[in-house]
Amino acid sequence: MNATDHTAQSVVPPILLTPEQAAAALGVGRTSVYALIRDGRIRSVRLGRSRRIPYACLLEYVEQLVAVVDPA
Repeated sequence: MNATDHTAQSVVPPILLTPEQAAAALGVGRTSVYALIRDGRIRSVRLGRSRRIPYACLLEYVEQLVAVVDPA
């Protein structure tokens, strides 16, 4: 692996986000993210004892919010 390969790999966005990362991405608090998970509005997965939110599920949630505000 050369230096270029390493640089390309370091810019890959995470596929699974921590609740804290998801909260930052949504502009809400960590507690709000856990409430959204508990209510089934955002899907998440368990990795051992950790909770992770797939990036795609976060996008689905935002798309649902947009659809409610601006139905096409």
